[in-house]
Amino acid sequence: MITGNKTGLRAVEEGDLPFFRDWRNIVEFRKNFREVRELSLADQKQWFGSLQATKQFNFMFTVVRLADMKPIGAAGLLYINWIIRSADFSFYIGEGDSYIDQDGYAEDAAGLLIDYGFNNLNLNKIWMELYEFDRKKLDFFITRHNFTKDGRLRQNCYEGGRFWDSWIISLLRSEHQPGLEA
Repeated sequence: MITGNKTGLRAVEEGDLPFFRDWRNIVEFRKNFREVRELSLADQKQWFGSLQATKQFNFMFTVVRLADMKPIGAAGLLYINWIIRSADFSFYIGEGDSYIDQDGYAEDAAGLLIDYGFNNLNLNKIWMELYEFDRKKLDFFITRHNFTKDGRLRQNCYEGGRFWDSWIISLLRSEHQPGLEA
């Protein structure tokens, strides 16, 4: 397990899948994900199987609260391109329907995964696609973790009866300031 001050990142276990399903099905969360349909436990098991089959390109973790080791979220570096050393960053805190919490768990866990990506996996770039209405996550990663807006994909999402843009944001190893997250 990778440990921080408040959280730990451990490998996803099959017993975590009911948590992931329940969190992913929170309506306010789901609209921010590429997979917008309601997910079943069978869907989560299929995803888990594909994750196991593609371990060399996908590093997915369960975020646990260190105080009681309870799963509280999910975090991952996905679709890793080992040639250009980049990964798609996936992240949310599910406990309490918080998404990005105010208790410091998101701050701690995101910092852990960013450090792991740069210092252990030797990545050069960590990026993510976020819809323009996902202000909570955009603000969090831009202001707290130094991500930069790289580009906009116009009308790349349909939500609430209209089309929305999405932003590609990223952090380069050369821009990363360890300890900034703490």
